[in-house]
Amino acid sequence: MEKIAIVILNWNGRKMLEQYLSGVIMYSRDDATIYVADNNSTDDSMAYLEQYASEVKTIKLDQNYGFAGGYNRALKQIDAEYYVLLNSDVEVTHHWLSPLVEYMDAHKEVAACQPKLLSYVDKDKFEYAGASGGFIDRFGYPFCRGRLFETVEADNGQYDQVEQVLWATGACLFIRSADYWKADGLDERFFAHNEEIDLCWRLNIMGRRVVCLTNSVVYHLGGGTLPKGNPMKTFLNFRNNLTMLYKCLPDNELRHVMRWRWFLDYLAATKMLLLEMNMGECKAVLKARRAFKKWLPQFKEDRERIQASRVLATVPERKPFSLLWQYYVKGRKRYADLPKS
Repeated sequence: MEKIAIVILNWNGRKMLEQYLSGVIMYSRDDATIYVADNNSTDDSMAYLEQYASEVKTIKLDQNYGFAGGYNRALKQIDAEYYVLLNSDVEVTHHWLSPLVEYMDAHKEVAACQPKLLSYVDKDKFEYAGASGGFIDRFGYPFCRGRLFETVEADNGQYDQVEQVLWATGACLFIRSADYWKADGLDERFFAHNEEIDLCWRLNIMGRRVVCLTNSVVYHLGGGTLPKGNPMKTFLNFRNNLTMLYKCLPDNELRHVMRWRWFLDYLAATKMLLLEMNMGECKAVLKARRAFKKWLPQFKEDRERIQASRVLATVPERKPFSLLWQYYVKGRKRYADLPKS
């Protein structure tokens, strides 16, 4: 068994591999093996690796299975104590891996962790996709230490303490292989978006911990697959988020929260149409609601299994307030300004 498997999922990403892979090779530990799992690319990614990065192991998949499916299929072929799911557009730093490994070795109750995620474009700012560790509010809206909705803070060391979080970013997710498979891995039906939040919430329900370790820092370009404002991204985010709520909410909250989300989703669609004049985004939300309703029956057994695995009645990292209320009504734009309960 390998100690650490760093697995980069690739789809037509030669430019990303050219720009960022050499740093991963240079700055990673000797006990880490680097893999590139290819989602059936049509560019010359694999030829590039053969010529310029022959020390990297490759796993070739027969079609594009998306983020979740691609990783599940690749990781099934790797025998390692720890997996690192690393986006191809992440610039790592000197000794980025050691703080993660050392903490996980010393804290067996922790299933997964992430480093501090800063922006590659503006290295003084947090990066949207994970910042300094993620949470969700009572209605399922994700946010981070350092990022609430579209407001991204500058990193001034204000969130440098080790913190238990609800979810670790899929851009750089360090996870025990045993926990990954005990929680059934990423949900392949999601294809992309919200899948790491869903996985980490399931781990929390099982009594396992997720943390952010800010003495490790990486820089994320972001937006490489689907940019913000893309209707498909909006569709996947809304559909998958609703599905995650259905799977993971405790019985005593399910109906109440889902009724509120019905109202809030249609409010969001109305805002997109009337205030932002964005018909594509509006249609994406409505399409996501229909898709969620259509495929809901296939998740009934998942919900039953997840609820049966519940060790914690309430996951503290799922915050009891409404982020929409705090952000838009109370005007609280920084994580530090949110209620501490």
